[in-house]
Amino acid sequence: MSSEKTEIPSIAKTLFFGEVHEEYVFPFPTLSPEQKVTVTEMIDALKGFGESIDKRHNDEKGELSNEIKKTVGELGLCGLAVPEKYGGLELDYSLYSRIFGEISAIDASIATMLGAHQSIGFRALLNEGTEAQKTKWLPRLASGEIFAAFCLTEPGSGSDAYSIKTKAVKNSNGTFTITGQKLWITNAGLAEFYTVFAKTDHVDNGKKTEKISCFIVEKSMPGVSFGEKEQKMGIKASETRAVYFDKVTVPEENVIGELGKGFKIAMNILNTGRLSIGSGAVGGIRDLLKLSTNQAKNRKQFGKPIAEFALIQEKLAKMAALGYATECMTYMTTGKMSEGMKDYSVESAMCKLYGSEALWQSVDMAMQIAGGNGYMKEYPYELYMRDCRINLIFEGTNEIIRIFIALSGIAGPSEDLKALGKIADVSKAISAPIKSLGVLSDFAKKRMKKIISTKSLTKCHKDLEPIAEKFASMLSDFAIKVENIILKYGKNIIGTELPQKRIAEMGTDLYAMICLLSRTTSILNNPEVSDAKKEYVKSLCKIACQDARDRYVYNAKKLAVNNDADIKIASAYMVEAEGYDLDIINY
Repeated sequence: MSSEKTEIPSIAKTLFFGEVHEEYVFPFPTLSPEQKVTVTEMIDALKGFGESIDKRHNDEKGELSNEIKKTVGELGLCGLAVPEKYGGLELDYSLYSRIFGEISAIDASIATMLGAHQSIGFRALLNEGTEAQKTKWLPRLASGEIFAAFCLTEPGSGSDAYSIKTKAVKNSNGTFTITGQKLWITNAGLAEFYTVFAKTDHVDNGKKTEKISCFIVEKSMPGVSFGEKEQKMGIKASETRAVYFDKVTVPEENVIGELGKGFKIAMNILNTGRLSIGSGAVGGIRDLLKLSTNQAKNRKQFGKPIAEFALIQEKLAKMAALGYATECMTYMTTGKMSEGMKDYSVESAMCKLYGSEALWQSVDMAMQIAGGNGYMKEYPYELYMRDCRINLIFEGTNEIIRIFIALSGIAGPSEDLKALGKIADVSKAISAPIKSLGVLSDFAKKRMKKIISTKSLTKCHKDLEPIAEKFASMLSDFAIKVENIILKYGKNIIGTELPQKRIAEMGTDLYAMICLLSRTTSILNNPEVSDAKKEYVKSLCKIACQDARDRYVYNAKKLAVNNDADIKIASAYMVEAEGYDLDIINY
């Protein structure tokens, strides 16, 4: 078989056209026997490491010991994706995600440290670095000799990354002088290697402009300093600080990629980070289910285990279905990335959105199953709740992620929306106006031809045909809804966040469903899987798909009939009044 990969189009983006290419979706990506051996051996090694970790102690102390930092390096956890020639394990996307999920279940603070180190910290070096840069830095980063940090966010620039103020001025000798500050940087004081994004001056068509460039900054460089360690709600043992750059001189060879191309580099890095959140959520839900099933099995009320009560059963099944759906989405994405899907920005955003909210819901249900114990510090639930809440904010808040999914998805069908078609990231989408919409009549005609008939899925297992039929109907309806929102809002589409939210959630639920159908089909077709396991998996698929369909129908209705105007009125009044402004003693 040829080692050359066929480029696979984005599965998620094709859904916005009302299409799905079954040849790319079925069968579900699988691990080779060699990969299974590798990941199993690593998970076994991690079990011993996990048993040595007291995450409650780490949380209370507010730091990770030097022994932990040393051990993660010795286990190879600092260079999971780094090529072997630089001292790493060279895991592909799926194996990386599986191991990261295992680490997340051990301790979210350790996962945060390692994620900030390699998912984003030195990812620019891995993706865009020169051979000389990689040879110099990767062996030390992969071994854990030094750690890395990702420096993008600033006090006035969070989700709107394009508005950063940190400046890099080129000197006559070719060096750059960097001045500015970065906020909420994980591993800030721990790291020796910083991937720093700063504005640089450029001339386009005779006009001076500023663009973002990417630099390697070393801790030892004069002018680098740090703020006090931030006191956080959760992931307390991971380190978060501000980083200050006071006229830091950086050699020209420390530029990563092309000058002025840093924004694209940063957004590509965040795609990888978002996938890590999805895989981490799977690990977290898996661990929570161990706790919750044990509690439900052994806790007795009214003379029988609470596992026999339907309301507890509902929570357990819901948690498992959420975990299964997140796992299907994550490993469909990573599998297709390994097979040749280069544009996975929307898929990774959907994995982050769905996974972070699935874990948050699961923590809430696990705490409820635990009852009063769940509220007490001697049990792990409240720590889980504090630790996992950041996932809805990390790597772009889920509000921004929804806007990104919607705008990126709409860009494809909107052939006449030329400005949207060039937007590769949410920050530019929010700040850049659509300058040219053109006439949409031709677009409407083209779209109508595609949505006259409902396309059916042909590769699903026969037991899943009822779900497949509903999916096909929803997919055709989605194409119409996408067309309608474009025609309705025209040049104001970027400013319509509530409709965008609904479109994003509808698209995400469709992606979840096709991933669930694909993986469940593969399991049901596998003769080595027991009948009991097949029934279990089929039930999870049905639960997750029904929930996805219910959300889809709700959002579809809200596109037409909603309280958007009332929301605007109520919000505007409260902002002006600086609060609720109602009291029973007055009204």
